[in-house]
Amino acid sequence: MKFSLKRLTEGLSKTKDSLLGKVKQVVGLHAKVDDELLVDLEEALIKSDVGISATERIIDGLKKRVKEKGDNDSGAVVSLLKSEISQILQSDDHRRSFFDIANKPFVVMVVGVNGTGKTTSVGKLAHTFKQNGMSVLIAACDTFRAAAIEQLEIWAGRNKCDFIRSTPGSDSAAVAFDAVQAAKSRGIDAVLIDTAGRLHTKINLMEELKKIKRVVTKADPTAPHEILLAIDATTGQNGIQQVKVFDEALDLTGLLLTKLDGTAKGGIVIAIADEFKVPVRFVGLGEKIDDLDEFSPSDFAEALFG
Repeated sequence: MKFSLKRLTEGLSKTKDSLLGKVKQVVGLHAKVDDELLVDLEEALIKSDVGISATERIIDGLKKRVKEKGDNDSGAVVSLLKSEISQILQSDDHRRSFFDIANKPFVVMVVGVNGTGKTTSVGKLAHTFKQNGMSVLIAACDTFRAAAIEQLEIWAGRNKCDFIRSTPGSDSAAVAFDAVQAAKSRGIDAVLIDTAGRLHTKINLMEELKKIKRVVTKADPTAPHEILLAIDATTGQNGIQQVKVFDEALDLTGLLLTKLDGTAKGGIVIAIADEFKVPVRFVGLGEKIDDLDEFSPSDFAEALFG
């Protein structure tokens, strides 16, 4: 079950007020879609964290649609924007549910810098898997933070999931290997691997994450099946750099966008979708256990401009 449109609209209220407010202000100053309106609209979109490249694509799309329809009434701009943004966000990955899994156990690595809500999101993701009728094992592979292990153990108990951990400072890749092996022997449907976002040693974080990925593949040659990057939506444009760095190292399969309800910078979703071929798969809209769900491009565009 995806978020209801009403709930998504409420969760995106800060972004909607910011983006739609700027757009309506621009439209209200112009009777028709002309060069002046497009320049003002371009500025409004960039200020809303939509990004330069995505903004140029949207403006070009608007020009094309206006020309095709032969209608340059400025009142149609919001509807055209909704359509253009929905198209940018759409990918083949969104045509299937994340939970239509072909492999068992289905292994998901969740990566990201500390402070993005990564560990909490693993707990919420476990709940979502359980809601879809699947058994789950959570692996605490952020062995560099004792608090992360304890936090995840609480989430595992809350979700009634199996849990694999080791002592703080132990080999995180070994924990991941044990988790996949345990899931195979127990017939568990999904393994969720929490990882470190910062290390207290001289080991490079990306090398450590690559090692976990390699070791997981040794435990199951088809795994990991998904590598999700957790991004704090409130960081705005900084999120783009995070996607770039983690994608180059790990070949990300999707993004998990947290704290979307707490920011007016939700336009970053559009910028990321335009620049990278990494789809947003989940969005977080609060602190409760059920405040994480699959991302729908059409619903996101509707919530912003509906």
